[in-house]
Amino acid sequence: MSTVLRTDTSIVGRWWWTVDRWLMVMIGGLIFAGVVLTLAASPAVAERIGLDTYHFAIRQLIFLPLGVVVMLLVSLLAPRSVRRLALLITGGAMVLMVGTLIFGMEIKGATRWIRFGGLALQPSEFVKPGFAVVAAWLFAQRRLDDRFPGYLLATGLYILIIALLALQPDIGMALVVSAVWGIQFFLAGLPLIIVVGLGVLFLGGSVSAYFLFDHVNARINRFIDPAAGEGYQVTRALEALKSGGLFGRGPGEGHVKEVLPDAHADFILAVAGEEFGLIVCLILVMLFACIVLRGMSRAYKGDDLFVLLAVAGLMVQFALQAIINMASTLNMMPPKGMTLPFISYGGSSTLAIAIGMGMVLALTRIMPGGGAVSGPVGRRHS
Repeated sequence: MSTVLRTDTSIVGRWWWTVDRWLMVMIGGLIFAGVVLTLAASPAVAERIGLDTYHFAIRQLIFLPLGVVVMLLVSLLAPRSVRRLALLITGGAMVLMVGTLIFGMEIKGATRWIRFGGLALQPSEFVKPGFAVVAAWLFAQRRLDDRFPGYLLATGLYILIIALLALQPDIGMALVVSAVWGIQFFLAGLPLIIVVGLGVLFLGGSVSAYFLFDHVNARINRFIDPAAGEGYQVTRALEALKSGGLFGRGPGEGHVKEVLPDAHADFILAVAGEEFGLIVCLILVMLFACIVLRGMSRAYKGDDLFVLLAVAGLMVQFALQAIINMASTLNMMPPKGMTLPFISYGGSSTLAIAIGMGMVLALTRIMPGGGAVSGPVGRRHS
């Protein structure tokens, strides 16, 4: 029997009976996998660059529990409070993104991190969940009141964020934000002709990035013609996945982590495949898919356009981040330094994803009668 009674009207009591516990269980499965794979992949990387053996593991074992606490706290919020939090996060992240251009650290030709004491923060990670919710509110308000310039405000905010990302530069992050904005605009009722126009615009922007940014050009050239560049990490990752077979070589028996610089981060799937096998990798893929489908199905049960748009945006960025990471490892697309949610090493990424999933849990809370936890922002229009 649950220790929380249905008659409990406290904040925790109401939360327990309205939150999607199955979604929390699946997210918990990813976090558990992240702990195991971080312990498997990071010691060899730390030793190779002269750090303490468990340097990355200890830091990630701090980030993950902190992320869980943040996710649970955010999941307690009402939709109105989620919107306020998203506005605060978006504004703060954009200010810090400007700060990175002035005071930030340049790593591998990009200026995306700003240091606070002994911690390095990537503000662009936090703009993703914040923007998804703020844009959803602007779109929903426009549908509720034709006089409200929601489309214009959402588009202006999107352009400003894309400009900041291009200056860093972070083209992969810009594509994810663009996908979120485009899908939310489409769900909000964008005319088909404008959808086609935006598709052409996105395609043109991608082609322009190839010619404007040297690192984008180099990555695409290596992907198209591996002989034109080294492609070292992708080659080693594919070899590790092949050697792992169905069931893997066993925990601690992998070798790819000893030679891959990013085995604990961008290429952690290669470590999973080599040591635990294809079946475990497929289970991870299934977890990601189930989380996205579960979140979307819960949002669709209500009649709140804001909730539908916000959850769709948050789930699109969550899914795209996972797809980009896994596709890069499998050489299905040019490599992009994007972490695997809750699994790869990275403090900023872990906390930002935790905030996003906390928002999803908060927005998809359903009362026993089937209604939303609080009043809607904007009803769906037919």
